[in-house]
Amino acid sequence: MSLTNINPRLVRNDSSNISDLSVLGNCGFFQSYAVEVDVKDASNFTCLYAQWMMKFLIKYETNSSDYKNASLDLTSTVTHNGSICGSDTQAALLAVQFGDGHSWSINFTKNNETYRAEFITFTYNTNDTAVFPDARRQGPVTIVVKDAMHPIQLNNVFVCHHTTSLEAENVTQIFWNVTMQPFVQNGTISKKESRCYADTPTAAPTVLPTVANVTTASTTISPAPTTAPKPAENPVTGNYSLKTGNKTCLLATVGLQLNISQDKPLLLNIDPKTTHADGTCGNASATLKLNDGNRTLIDFTFIVNASASVQKFYLREVNVTLLNYQNGSVILSADNNNLSKWDASLGNSYMCRKEQTLEINENLQVHTFNLWVQPFLVKENKFSIAQECSLDDDTILIPIVVGAALAGLIVIIVIAYIIGRRKSYAGYQTL
Repeated sequence: MSLTNINPRLVRNDSSNISDLSVLGNCGFFQSYAVEVDVKDASNFTCLYAQWMMKFLIKYETNSSDYKNASLDLTSTVTHNGSICGSDTQAALLAVQFGDGHSWSINFTKNNETYRAEFITFTYNTNDTAVFPDARRQGPVTIVVKDAMHPIQLNNVFVCHHTTSLEAENVTQIFWNVTMQPFVQNGTISKKESRCYADTPTAAPTVLPTVANVTTASTTISPAPTTAPKPAENPVTGNYSLKTGNKTCLLATVGLQLNISQDKPLLLNIDPKTTHADGTCGNASATLKLNDGNRTLIDFTFIVNASASVQKFYLREVNVTLLNYQNGSVILSADNNNLSKWDASLGNSYMCRKEQTLEINENLQVHTFNLWVQPFLVKENKFSIAQECSLDDDTILIPIVVGAALAGLIVIIVIAYIIGRRKSYAGYQTL
């Protein structure tokens, strides 16, 4: 089946009109564009239809060897060259190009009963200095991701209004308000829908972050105090790991809590039950990426300090992104790439049971509880010997107490000596 023409249409969507998230103050909502593509066959019948919204969060290296986070959105000018209708023997292809050399595509295959998405290919161009200022690597960068879409009945439209995301190679792709149907029959878009799990009535309802729901679902909204309210409980401790092949390369156990201090303070606990771990391992750096229900993305980057006499690792960077679960817009994005925390000798693990605070920026803190992490040289899927933080080391109180007691004793002796000297001198004067 040959392609004769494509009818694209862009609809501007101001995400700030979709839902009220004023609890975070003026966070600066991103405006996105919904893309509608109608691919026609040689007979001018619709053979592939799609309407969706998407954005990209990209971590890239700068010329100073630091890492920055870029946000890439669809622009008002999008082309759709290369889209293909597909057939029984050829995959359908939906392709778009936008901005300064960026492109995205997804291909679909089918059998006698169903169709499914196979691969998503995304190319971003770091020569686009407006998006990637001071990028060390210049030119197009392409990543290919296997799509997790389940098979859809032929002649059904796939619909997913809720946010979904894919993470690979320092890129997070975010999609929402998706309506797609490849292999359209007789040029007529079907009225039968196949919904994603998040859209089905049995799925958990969408709960946007508010002061009320960060602790329990049954809590009622009350006026926000001037300081951040404490949740009823500390966050649940989660266990996370990364593998290279069949070998575990990173272990982390931690309870996480975000402290957002904008117009109305907000404390948000990360739920391990809805959090997915991803990331990369290496000899000199490792990154743990946590995704809590496509609403909260937290990245921890660890570095090996090879210049020290004894090689140590430490936490160098933390990136936090809060997303609107319904429309994918970025509520808050913050990072600190100049940290020097959680250091331990290479081959050991780092432990801190007490609460610690990571300062990300003036509006965001990350609190950790029951922390135990080993980003390098994991053996037999177990933590190595732990180097504990000073907060956990109760033995440090002993020398402090002894030192204080000795100092007090010395002061008493000196005072007694001075008083004794004065009395002796006064007695001598009376003679």
